[in-house]
Amino acid sequence: MQKIAIFGGTFNPIHNGHLHLAHCFSQKINFDRVIFVPTKTPIHKEDIFLASAEDRLYMCKLAVQGTNYEVSNMEVCRQTPSYTVLTLEDLKRQFPYDNLYFITGEDMFLSLLTWKNPARIFELATICSAPRSGEGMERMSRYAKKLKELGAVTILENIDFLPISSTMVRTAQKNGKDISNMVPTTVMEYIEQHHLYKR
Repeated sequence: MQKIAIFGGTFNPIHNGHLHLAHCFSQKINFDRVIFVPTKTPIHKEDIFLASAEDRLYMCKLAVQGTNYEVSNMEVCRQTPSYTVLTLEDLKRQFPYDNLYFITGEDMFLSLLTWKNPARIFELATICSAPRSGEGMERMSRYAKKLKELGAVTILENIDFLPISSTMVRTAQKNGKDISNMVPTTVMEYIEQHHLYKR
């Protein structure tokens, strides 16, 4: 029985904070596999600076080079909206005897009850999250109590967060500032070569 972590998100673009979160949870829970799953069309976000699904998928692949992490195109290839519950159901069919864990950041964790069929999500996976703000852990702990009433099992870790967001990366890139300390070098080069986030 394996421990399989699914890290879903827009990854617009993937950055060092995402990789740091995956690394810290991997160390604490000892995952057998970590699978990054970029969304095709984000349900919970509207962003005029959204790179194409293909670009975001490729940047994820570049970011995990040299690690034991994986990247799945299952949501990018799906014709229906990128609902997490569908992804988890697909993965549970692939790995019926394994334990699934879903990694998400603070903002998305605090919106879980607005997602499609959250109770089913909680049946399928343990939810792993960590704050990225000083007061985040308190808010998340209160929210976790609400989720528990729906059957959720949550693992909250007060890890040292990196003060990086995709919005920060895009803004810096748009303004011609250095992003080398925010994203892996391969991702930075891809962004530059394809003129992403310049408009």
